[in-house]
Order: sequence, then C-alpha cells, then structure tokens
Amino acid sequence: MFGTYKPDDVTILLKDITGLVQPLATAEREIKIQSGVHYSEMLPLEYEPTAEYMAIYRLALDRFSKITADAVGAVSEQIWNDKGKDTVLVSLARAGTPIGILVKRYMEKKYRCKIPHYTISIIRDKGIDNNAMKYILANHNPHKLQFIDGWTGKGAIRNVLTEALENYHQVSKDLAVLSDSAYASEKCGTHEDFLIASSCLNSTVSGLLSRTFLRSDIIGENDFHGAAFYSELAQKDVTYQFIDCIEREFDFDKTYDNCGNQLTFAGLAEAEKIRQKFDVKSINFVKPGIGETTRVLLRRVPWKILVYSLNDEENLGHIYQLAKEKNVPVEEYPLEHYKSCGLIKDLSDI
Repeated sequence: MFGTYKPDDVTILLKDITGLVQPLATAEREIKIQSGVHYSEMLPLEYEPTAEYMAIYRLALDRFSKITADAVGAVSEQIWNDKGKDTVLVSLARAGTPIGILVKRYMEKKYRCKIPHYTISIIRDKGIDNNAMKYILANHNPHKLQFIDGWTGKGAIRNVLTEALENYHQVSKDLAVLSDSAYASEKCGTHEDFLIASSCLNSTVSGLLSRTFLRSDIIGENDFHGAAFYSELAQKDVTYQFIDCIEREFDFDKTYDNCGNQLTFAGLAEAEKIRQKFDVKSINFVKPGIGETTRVLLRRVPWKILVYSLNDEENLGHIYQLAKEKNVPVEEYPLEHYKSCGLIKDLSDI
C-alpha cells in the first residue's frame, strides 16, 4: 500500500513508481500525445490550485454533497440487488477510487457486511491491468466483481472495459458510475450531469496518487500498472475531507429509483455532433460533461469550453475560474445531455 488511502477502504493493486518518472509540463505533454506518445507513458505536472479555486471547490463540495451521496446510495442499491453480500468492488483508478470507497462504506453500513474493494488501472487503447485481474480472480468469485468509476464522459472507458473483459468469460462487463450523462453505463446513480467534487482536483482528492502509468522500461511483464505517490502534497490532501463529507449525507431509509440499463449511448452521438459543428479533428478531442471538462482544464490544452449557460455559478463556477486562470474562451452552446464540454487544441502544426 502507498498513498494516503486507508487499508480498510481499498487494496491498491498498483506498482509504486515514485521518483522513477519525471512529470512533464502540460504543453510539452500535449505535444507528445498529439505526436503519437501514449498518455499513459508520461505523468503530468500536478496543477497547483489557487486560493480562489480552492474556495470554489469547498463551496462545490458543500453544495453537491447531498446529490453525490444520493447517487452513491442509488448505485449501491443496484449493485446490492444484483450481486448481494458477496460483492467485490473493483474501482478504476484514479477517479473511481474514492467513489468505490463511498459505495463500500454505504453497503457495509446499511447491510452490515464486509465488502472487498480493489482499485486497478485501465488505460484507453491498452486495456485493463491483467496482472491485477489475475490477483483478484485468484481470491474471489468472478461473477461477483463489480467495476466502479466516477462518471461517463462519452463512455470511452466503458467500451475499453467491455473489450478488455472479452477474455474473462465469467466476469460481468457492467460498469457502475455516479453520473451517466452518456447513457453508457449499466448501473448509475443518475443521468444528470452534476458536479462530483472529486473531479475538481487531481491527486489531492485521490490519495495523493498520480494517474496510472504503463511503459515497458518501468513496468515489467509481471508488474501491476504503476502510479506515483506525491507525498510532498501531504498538507494539501483533502481525500478524506471529500469522502467523509459525502458519507455524512448518506440516507439509508431513502428509496432510490433504478437509473441503470438505458444504454442508448446518446452522449457519444452528441459528442460527434459537436465534433462536426466545431470541425474538431478527432472525437478524442471532444470531452463532454462537467468531470471531463474539468480534466481538460487541469491537464490538457483546451482551445474552447462549451457550456449550456454562462450564468450557472452553482454548477460551473470552478470551470469558469479555471478557464479564466488559463485564458481559455468559454462559449454558450445548446448542449443536450451535458452542462459543459471541453475541446482540446489541435497542436499538429507545432
């Protein structure tokens, strides 16, 4: 175990690569990505939040703690009804990890049982960490695995998961998320595009762990995928501030609607419309949803941010602030399933 997550909350199936990889500045990393270097072969420099941004984050955490807790409750009930007391939660690092902890805590408190929870790496174009999967399957019933993430953007990771699990015939391919605006997840808390406060920050709300890493000179054939531990940010770690704030809002007496199983993939269709409208070269440069828009502003090079309203401080205040700090234009656009969308700058001419 490394990072600041508690061992009782999650078993981290990642290799500690702290100090082995030099993080790159956002612009340098973006140029490399667009020239063919895979994003998982590099680590980004962590964004250092300004005082103004952290104030917005804390306000967002307070405003959206209840809707987040209700989404946790709703998706937890769906998981329980499907898999019961022998459920094994497998969260997709990094954004899925705090969500997996919340689902575990909800289920354990309500149903008075012990739910195993692992976090493993899955990487677009490269698939799932097969060594981590072997570890889990050596210890648990494959039918009881439940994969967890925070939200769906276009549904890309869900597709990566489905493809990666083709070789695991007894393992369910369904994914559980809190917010499924893309209509691409089998289990979800809501289809509303709402602000999950953990999406506002990087490692400081994710156990001080980097995003996951896979490069053959660092990760051996029998290794788990890697992640770095940013211990120098210990004074800024708000991981458990987020988790505990949401947990305090759990309502074990509430009856939740079942929002899952509506796999229309409407979000991907909307993203393609946006790509055509703005003449974006690749669908990978279109990042719809509050969570994905925030990620674009934190660790990519955006050229434009689309929002359904220029006057929604409650939902989009942190996006307005980040766009202002990074001098990225924000444009109002009639989004259908999302409240915002980030468009990544094409750097092919650089």
